[in-house]
Amino acid sequence: METKEDILILAIESSCDETAASVVKNGRNVLSNIISSQIELHTLYGGVVPEIASRKHIEKINQVIEEALREANVTLNEITAIAVTYGPGLVGALLVGVSAAKAISFATGKPLIGVHHIEGHISANFIENKELEPPFVCLVVSGGHTHLVIVRDYGVYEILGYTRDDAAGEAFDKVARAIGLGYPGGPKIDKISKEGNPDAIQFPRAKVDGSNYDFSFSGLKSAVLNYLNSCEMKGIEVNRADVAASFQRAVVDVLVEHSLNAVKEYGFDQFAIAGGVASNSSLRAAFEAECGKRKIAFFHPSPIFCTDNAAMIGVAGYYEYIKGTRSGYDLNAVPNLRLGTVGK
Repeated sequence: METKEDILILAIESSCDETAASVVKNGRNVLSNIISSQIELHTLYGGVVPEIASRKHIEKINQVIEEALREANVTLNEITAIAVTYGPGLVGALLVGVSAAKAISFATGKPLIGVHHIEGHISANFIENKELEPPFVCLVVSGGHTHLVIVRDYGVYEILGYTRDDAAGEAFDKVARAIGLGYPGGPKIDKISKEGNPDAIQFPRAKVDGSNYDFSFSGLKSAVLNYLNSCEMKGIEVNRADVAASFQRAVVDVLVEHSLNAVKEYGFDQFAIAGGVASNSSLRAAFEAECGKRKIAFFHPSPIFCTDNAAMIGVAGYYEYIKGTRSGYDLNAVPNLRLGTVGK
């Protein structure tokens, strides 16, 4: 039995193609983390098909929630509050999770807390790094997002930079498709890059005029496509491993440079990464090395907490709960929700 002091958050995440539920105790102790992935299904189409994702969420959501409660060995009665991702993401997918969370909240009388998906990714760092406390700089890199953020306090963010076009993960997917690796691109490029020479091809490192911390990856993606077209026209055989490794190096160089410049300029000694691309081995190794040289404490979640999961939503939900954030039954999916609107 849990003591009365314990705060148990039941968390639900359904923003893209993972149906996930988790029970998190006192903000940092994950009692269960259940993820039903649709990746094999969407691989057939070369990317996530929103309508199919929504239907699969409907099929899986109740099973996943029940399994999360069972694994955590708690009942709905013992849950303190329900946290759910309400944006950003695919609107149909988000609605499934939000509807389930509202129904449970209504049926049990437990508080409902809407959580920002990116806040969840940032909060994933608190699960395994018990010593990490704000303030720190965090780079969020995923299929849909590239954000450089100062975490001033729990749930208090200052965005320094974001992508002006393609997110880093989106660029990985598009380049992987172009060189015939298929979907999902990130893990496949990471794997094949180990066989390639990252200095074989000089791809551009884009800078955004007037902003030191914004990102742009569409030019890099175009440069890769132009290189492939040029090779095809000249009858030159393409070394896929070299293309992947050179492209990955270009992405990593920009992410590392922008991030560590921000850490230095704003005077922090802690830096974290989050999001699906944060599990990239080359990116992690580069940050390990550069943070080591600069005496900056480097934090990152395990790969299971980098990709979409509900444990991270439970952690973010806990800090929103103790701050007093509560959502009404009019909570709706907000597909383009901006970071900084959390809890307001």
